Formats: sequence, C-alpha cells, structure tokens
Amino acid sequence: MLEECLDGLNIRPDGIYVDGTAGGAGHSSAIAARLGEKGRLIALDRDPDAVAVATERLAVYKNAKVFHRNYSEIRAVLDELDIGYADGILMDLGVSSFQLDEGSRGFSYHSDAPLDMRMSKEGMSAADVVNTYTESELARIIFEYGEEKFSRRIASNIVKARETAPIETTLQLADIIRESVPQKARREKNPCKKTFQAIRIAVNGEFEHLSKGLEDAFFSLKAGGRLAVITFHSLEDRLVKQKFAEWCRGCICPPDFPQCVCGHKPQGKLINRKPIEAKEQELERNNRSRSAKLRIIERSAESNG
Repeated sequence: MLEECLDGLNIRPDGIYVDGTAGGAGHSSAIAARLGEKGRLIALDRDPDAVAVATERLAVYKNAKVFHRNYSEIRAVLDELDIGYADGILMDLGVSSFQLDEGSRGFSYHSDAPLDMRMSKEGMSAADVVNTYTESELARIIFEYGEEKFSRRIASNIVKARETAPIETTLQLADIIRESVPQKARREKNPCKKTFQAIRIAVNGEFEHLSKGLEDAFFSLKAGGRLAVITFHSLEDRLVKQKFAEWCRGCICPPDFPQCVCGHKPQGKLINRKPIEAKEQELERNNRSRSAKLRIIERSAESNG
C-alpha cells in the first residue's frame, strides 16, 4: 500500500519524516524521493540485515539517514538528532517480506532452517521458547498471540517431542503442529501460521514494543502531523484501533454528568474511519498484502506541548 501510505502521510517537501520499519527501504525510498533539500527522512529498523540494505538503497538521498534501532525508540532517536517533532511517521508492523524471504532466519514454515525468528538477531530465539517454556506458558502464548484453538494440544506435543531431543528447526516444529490439529483443520489452511506467529511475537516482544512505539510516535508529531500504521493481524490492528480511539476521544466526564466539566479535547482525529485495505491490483502482485490494514491519525493542534 505504498501510494496509500504516501497520500496518507500528506508529505511536504520540507518536512521531517520517520519510517519506523525500514525493511527493504521501499517506503523509505518513496518518502525520500518526495522530499526537497530541507526535508529529512529518518529510517529505523531493529534488524541489522535490513539496516545494511536500507543504508545502501537510501545512499542516493542526502536527506535520508538509517539507524539500527527499534521503532519503540523513535523518541530517543529524535532527541539524539535534536528534533522536537516530526511531520509524519510510518510504522509497517509484523515480519517483513525481507525477513520471510530469507529462509535461514527461521520465520517461515515453508523451508527448513534453524528455529530462530529474532528480528534483531540478538537475545532469546524461537528455539529457546520452544525448548524451555513450560507447557502452560506455551499454550498461553499460542492461544493469546496466535488465537489458536488447538493451543493446548500443540503445547503438549511440543513438550513431548522435546523430551526425546531438542526441537531445532522450523520443519521439526511445523511437523509437530500439523500432527496436533485435526485433519479437517489441516485441509482448510496451513495450521502452522498461528503458532509460528505466536512464537515470533513472544520472541521479539512485539506488543510491548508496539504499545510504546505508538505512544512515542504520536506524541512526537507536530500539530497536523500524521501517524500511519500498517497491521497484518487482528491483534495488532485491535491495539492500534484502541490507541487511536483513545487519542480521538473528547469529553471524559462520567456518562451521568448533565454537561461536560472536564474540558478534555481530542488529541487527534482519524483520517480514515475504516482501515484502508490493499486494492485488487496489489493483491494480484503481492498476496501477503491481503491481510494488511492501514490506519492513519492526525495530531490536533491543542495536543502539542
């Protein structure tokens, strides 16, 4: 949804913009191309491989700079650059095509690779989660982060399998998951998707980073600045939708008050009340965009400190 993002950010040639998830620099390059000499683009990514690729692809733009940082550190990066507020911020969530296409990273259940899934290439891996979490912990994250109704059976079979030998590869885990769900569920769609998603979210602390990242991003906008967020599953989208609704809320008086006495004003306004979804032409080119939802919010003048 490149054009939808660019239009939603309402890019000004002399503005300051942040791409919180540089990835392969597709969005970053398009933003930088629209900026003039006084404009600035700050691109962040927690993945060192993505940082290397984005740095190379953005080298042609003198107004762009790439940082090896998580989007939850947007405010810290702006402070380091002595930037008070940005004109627009983009966050493209979840695992990137850049990471999925690199089979050795362990994000995909379609190719055999070490069970890794670390976006930053640091810290706890998916193998650590699968081989050390208790059965109840595994069931909880698979149910909460994957919305998988067979979570208990999958967790039980993971624990049984690792008693024989550690689970070390993506296909080992995928086989366990397939054997844990009924045949009917296997025929309907790939049963690995939800569990792989859940483990990836746990490994990367995605919801913790997202909650902080959204807060820091919104309150780092100038009055009239816009935050655009692309989500890829219902849990992400729900969190973004709730945050946006909170910032757009006016009166916070109890409902039984006859009139408003709080004086609370909305801190933002929605640019699109319903999420923007990929058009048919894009779906034909990129099937992964089928689950993408774009939400955009603009910061109100009254909310700038």
